[in-house]
Amino acid sequence: MKRFAALFAELDATTSTNAKVEALQRYFGQAPAADAAWAVYFLSGGKPRQVVPTSRLAILACEVAGIAPWLFDECYQAVGDLAETIAHVLPRDSEPTDVGLAVWVEERLLPLRGLSEPEVAERMKAYWRELDAQGRFLLTKLVGGGFRVGVSKLLVQRALAAHAGVDAKRVAQRMMGYTDGKVMPSVARFQALIAAHDEGAPAPGDEGQPYPFFLAHQLDAPPEVFASRLGPVADWQVEWKYDGIRGQVVKRAGRVWLWSRGEELVTERFPEIEALAAQLPDGTVLDGEIMVWKDDPVEPPGTFIGRPAPFSLLQQRIGRKTLTKKVLAEAPVTFMAYDLLENAGQDIRDRPQRERRERLEALLGGTGFKVSPLESGASWLEYAKRRERSRELGVEGFMLKRVDAAYGTGRTKAEGLWWKWKIDPMTIDCVLIYAQAGHGRRASVYTDYTFAVWNRAPASPEEADAVVEAMSAAGPPRGAKAPSGGSAAASAASVGARPAREPPQPGALQLVAFAKAYSGLTDEEFRQVDAIIRKSTLEKFGPVRSVKPSLVFELGFEGINRSPRHKSGIAVRFPRMLRIRFDKPLHEANTLQDLETLLKL
Repeated sequence: MKRFAALFAELDATTSTNAKVEALQRYFGQAPAADAAWAVYFLSGGKPRQVVPTSRLAILACEVAGIAPWLFDECYQAVGDLAETIAHVLPRDSEPTDVGLAVWVEERLLPLRGLSEPEVAERMKAYWRELDAQGRFLLTKLVGGGFRVGVSKLLVQRALAAHAGVDAKRVAQRMMGYTDGKVMPSVARFQALIAAHDEGAPAPGDEGQPYPFFLAHQLDAPPEVFASRLGPVADWQVEWKYDGIRGQVVKRAGRVWLWSRGEELVTERFPEIEALAAQLPDGTVLDGEIMVWKDDPVEPPGTFIGRPAPFSLLQQRIGRKTLTKKVLAEAPVTFMAYDLLENAGQDIRDRPQRERRERLEALLGGTGFKVSPLESGASWLEYAKRRERSRELGVEGFMLKRVDAAYGTGRTKAEGLWWKWKIDPMTIDCVLIYAQAGHGRRASVYTDYTFAVWNRAPASPEEADAVVEAMSAAGPPRGAKAPSGGSAAASAASVGARPAREPPQPGALQLVAFAKAYSGLTDEEFRQVDAIIRKSTLEKFGPVRSVKPSLVFELGFEGINRSPRHKSGIAVRFPRMLRIRFDKPLHEANTLQDLETLLKL
């Protein structure tokens, strides 16, 4: 743990890419393979499973430090991060040991799950005594399931490749699925990442490995400048952008693997795709989209037209452990292929887009796979006009791919190869009602917001003002527990999506929470809103503050659907803040009826 804590501190102290790669490379050269296996897991985005509730950790810290809960809460409000607060308040009486990261995780942390509270308390107190402040911070993050570090998976791959003398592309390919929480990191898995092997077809242990996904950049420019920025339309392959789960179909050694972009093996969840892929020749890897496809009847009777179904229908399949005939019939899944990465056992990612497309069409003809249709147009303005039909067709806009482009890795700095030209987001004007501090460099600033809309349009500005005043004078929101002793420890477990404060009269005007967002504003805007939040706080629920409604935000999102799990009955996809509407009074914020209208688009 000591060596991993030192690495964390080194990574956190610099913004230099080269310095981070060098620090990682030194660590991999010194750490035992078992520790390196877990380090790769955590640094690449693997999420530690919470083994002790954060509320319990805060209570234990108060006991060890001999301080009152209110004092811990004041420290927490000043620091903004629970693990850092705990590391600061614990006594400086540590007796550091040299126990490695793998032992800490496998023999100490994971076994905490299921133990009695007294046993967990005794073990955590003993563990804290074995660590210095940096180690305690890391331990608390790992135990509480909140570990994050400012390093990308790409940098970890570069460092591993340099350490082992293996091609970085092969390391990246082998790391696909490494952070899957269903399989624990091990010495064998780590050694497989860095094993030497001749370039070419995958090694015997790599049969099911997909390739790193190539990601597109967002194209935010008016179509009038496309000709000067992108060149002629003939240089580009234009396809519709579908709203599904990005995936890769791998067929090797007589077997089929289906991977999601999130590096999760999902073959068993989509038996239709597995059956289709079984007929493909060995040595085939397809890139495409997992999606529900509906064949809707049209005139004349007996004819059908296929179209993608809303993403919410696909979500029903994702969460199902048992796939009944009814589920398969109501949400039939297909794979929309749009690229060929491996053909006849050969990695063809370096071949031009045009050639890969030709091979894709030749390979999949008559197989039952859908191939993303190409669009043709005489000008960018013609494409812009056609793009306006996106929502009608159930798509998100266009994908633009240079016909001479190779298939890259991740979202590279080489802009200009793949672009996503998405339709403008749906927007709604909503009211800020809850706020929570961010993470990392924003840990001391309130950046994570909950927004609400009116249940109906206010009859007048005065009616809206009366609701705000009633909320300010009322006690805790109905159904919400007030913090016990003002302690972040006692309240953390109950913090979450709370109902907005409601006037007691049935049918009265009220604000209804419907979305959370934490991105879209600049640092200066976040600081500006943070100051307002601190001045207008009504109550504190550990890290969460209920705020007197005073700010209207324009919120953008990619999709909307019904959700019985939400108080509003509606859920939105990928919400982000577009701007603060200082120009808009509260009574002009949107309503639930406006969200209902968007559902029909």
